[in-house]
Amino acid sequence: MKKLCLLVTVLAAPACGTVTTPTTPEPSTTTSNAVVYSAIGASDANGIGSSSPCIPYSTCPDGKGYVQEIVRRMTASGKIVTLQNLGVPGAVLSPSMQTLANQLNRGAAINFIQDEAPFVRTDSTLVTVFAGGNDANTIGSALKAGYGGSNATAWANQQIQAFVKDMATLVTAIKTRAPKARIVILNLPNLAAMPYAAGNTTLEKQILQQIAVGLSAGINATASQGAVVIDMMCDSRLYSSSIFSSDGFHPNDAGYSLFADLIYAVAPTTASTSTPKSSCSYMSLF
Repeated sequence: MKKLCLLVTVLAAPACGTVTTPTTPEPSTTTSNAVVYSAIGASDANGIGSSSPCIPYSTCPDGKGYVQEIVRRMTASGKIVTLQNLGVPGAVLSPSMQTLANQLNRGAAINFIQDEAPFVRTDSTLVTVFAGGNDANTIGSALKAGYGGSNATAWANQQIQAFVKDMATLVTAIKTRAPKARIVILNLPNLAAMPYAAGNTTLEKQILQQIAVGLSAGINATASQGAVVIDMMCDSRLYSSSIFSSDGFHPNDAGYSLFADLIYAVAPTTASTSTPKSSCSYMSLF
């Protein structure tokens, strides 16, 4: 057991509790109708911002996040679904990003590479990944704190390139751990256009845009490793204020339902997929 204090932005105060660290499960007996679903993520995987958020590492059948909605849809279609939800609010991609986040007091309790990927079920048939939101905000906060020195752009690009390499490492780890899994990864929308950034200066929005576009390009590159990448950067529906919770960052019920739509459409191995766009108007809003 380890004690985690999880900053749940949608609530008025941090929620602290004891959470069981995932352990390596025994492979289950699978059938042709079975889905073993492992979700890698942060607060998104727990549905933070929805009307029914979930405790980390729980199956949470009544949760309103996209993970829980996908399970319900698959079950309704006749699938036998085993869920392993590895998401923890505040999580970032890599150990180095976790160190940076905690230097800034952002409360990153875990990272995907060390604390989530090694626990993906070996019999997983579906793994979803949503990475980068906390990383982008960490980089942005570091720049505000002066980490970029006299050349903020160069420093930000260094962080972006490190993220690109770490995404490749994450996908390799998942494939090694669960070689039969279909890996579905969501890229980032332009975070500078989200409600939580509305009060930023134009320069701050331009920097956040640079970070989000750069991180999304790194996520898109995982398609070369066999991952299915969902293009949220160039999807106009991701820029409607109606899909966000009151904090302007986390999705609300409607937002998570949209996430579920996007993932559910490509989750089957027989589903058709498309390549994320290399450019679109949403990449240069500021």
